[in-house]
Amino acid sequence: MTEQPASTANQMWGGRFAAGPDAIMEAINASIGFDQRLYAQDIRGSRAHAAMLAAQGIISTSDADAIGEGLLTVLSEIEKGGFPFSTALEDIHMNVESRLKEIIGEPAGRLHTARSRNDQVATDFRLWVRDQCDATIDGLDALIRAALGQAEKGADWVMPGFTHLQTAQPVTWGHHMMAYVEMFGRDLSRFRDARKRMNESPLGAAALAGTGFPIDRHATAAALGFDRPMANSLDAVSDRDFALEYLSSAAICAVHLSRLAEELVIWSSAQFRFVTMSDRFSTGSSIMPQKKNPDAAELIRAKIGRILGAAVALFVVMKGLPLAYSKDMQEDKEQVFDAADNLMIALAAMTGMLSDLTANRDRLEAAAGSGFSTATDLADWLVREAGLPFRDAHHVTGTLVAMAEKSGVDLPELTLEQMQSVNPAITADIFNVLGVHNSVASRMSYGGTAPAQVRAQIARWNEMLGEKA
Repeated sequence: MTEQPASTANQMWGGRFAAGPDAIMEAINASIGFDQRLYAQDIRGSRAHAAMLAAQGIISTSDADAIGEGLLTVLSEIEKGGFPFSTALEDIHMNVESRLKEIIGEPAGRLHTARSRNDQVATDFRLWVRDQCDATIDGLDALIRAALGQAEKGADWVMPGFTHLQTAQPVTWGHHMMAYVEMFGRDLSRFRDARKRMNESPLGAAALAGTGFPIDRHATAAALGFDRPMANSLDAVSDRDFALEYLSSAAICAVHLSRLAEELVIWSSAQFRFVTMSDRFSTGSSIMPQKKNPDAAELIRAKIGRILGAAVALFVVMKGLPLAYSKDMQEDKEQVFDAADNLMIALAAMTGMLSDLTANRDRLEAAAGSGFSTATDLADWLVREAGLPFRDAHHVTGTLVAMAEKSGVDLPELTLEQMQSVNPAITADIFNVLGVHNSVASRMSYGGTAPAQVRAQIARWNEMLGEKA
């Protein structure tokens, strides 16, 4: 990294400062080490601003053209990796403007007319987070499609459903996968909603009070793809709701990813063997040759810590700040950058794992009937067919479960005589509901686990994704 002399930084600050910054002050003040990631957004915003200044007659067309071409040169240098970033110049804005001056000379000094670094960074950062929302939306779309693929494959494959991680009732593999489709669908909605709310332009708010130059904020907003300019200049430079909302949505999404990752870790264990992870997303052991570790799932499970930590950190930074801009807000970007990086890699890894995942149908079905999973079906039958109040049916069923457990058999293996010894109203028809396939097929309520319901939900999602493609 090339260091610029202190006098260069003083020129950028203006004549107010006679002495250069102390080394410690320079270290704590500089943000170029991380905000250089905003270079594309910074240059895009500056080009829009220069074009607007020329259109409004505030600067000449020739100066605006020189600025626009010079900024493209800077962009090319950065993208090729040859740009000399300087901590003495503090941030991406000063680094770009300083290099622009070296390239085009005196016209570069007119670029900052009618704006401040306050509205400049607010615009750059908002553009970056908006771009990240778009990338996250694409990542979630791919993940949902991978989960739908699993659901379609196993819409009628039976497996145990759990509460408290104890066998509860039989469900289908497709139904379980569709639960995550719904969860990730809500994440998709949150990011789309957040993007709509953040799509207002701070550019032109200047330091905090607006500007006396006859600028056209609607023109720059349109040029940058915003719906409108922000309506209050104080709010425009001090707002970081867009970053907080992104982080909040990312944290909820990471929770969903972590829950699915946890299930993949459990299901791939020797004790469950519900799924087989592909070699692409597994690792071995340095000492135990038989091991196939679900490391990708475990790492996804851990990402929530970093993402939630980033959200909490930025909430704490923002909680006590007076209007308008304070230097505390420089601490916003590292949190968002780190969370975004971790969320995107987690989404990509989970999409890959689900796409490659093999659900072990026979093992799922064998486990589906364990733990007296059809006990609720027995109780429901007693209500429907024998006319018992549900609480009485619950008691009868509990007695039969205890009988089966004592005999070392499952409910369908009890004889009719044994069942009638508990309640004589039970008939041979009871055995029609005690099989796991009969159980899941009977759950035809909207959103239930019956294969017909699962396929209907899959079709609904395929239609929605097709409309949004």
